[in-house]
Amino acid sequence: MAKSSGITTTYSVDDGAGSLQNISTGVLSFDISTPRGNADITGLDKSAIERILLLADGQVTINMQFDPTATTGTHTVFRTMSSTSQTRTVTIVVNSTPPATLTMEMICTEYTLNRGSDGNLTSTATLLLQNGTAPTWS
Repeated sequence: MAKSSGITTTYSVDDGAGSLQNISTGVLSFDISTPRGNADITGLDKSAIERILLLADGQVTINMQFDPTATTGTHTVFRTMSSTSQTRTVTIVVNSTPPATLTMEMICTEYTLNRGSDGNLTSTATLLLQNGTAPTWS
């Protein structure tokens, strides 16, 4: 069984113009959640809970270093999220053997800047699944 780290992960997100940009150099860390809804369908004849799976979902939180570089900077990619409503393609490729790739169509619901007391300027973006297609790793 092959085991891998997340070292050399490629992280790409659509910018405000809908062009996929590799922002890997500015991404410090990220969280991916692909939960499924579930329903309790336990009948009176059961002595333990019975469930079925419902709709799939996806959420991504990206922690970034502030980077206003033209085209591929993290701020350049996310700065229009408050004034535009377009879907953003998010593609994450964990460069393992074999590679693990997740692509989702998402909406950006939050872009936050944080200037720490040490002067470091970081940002966070939260994206949620948009198009009704279940997130699937390949």
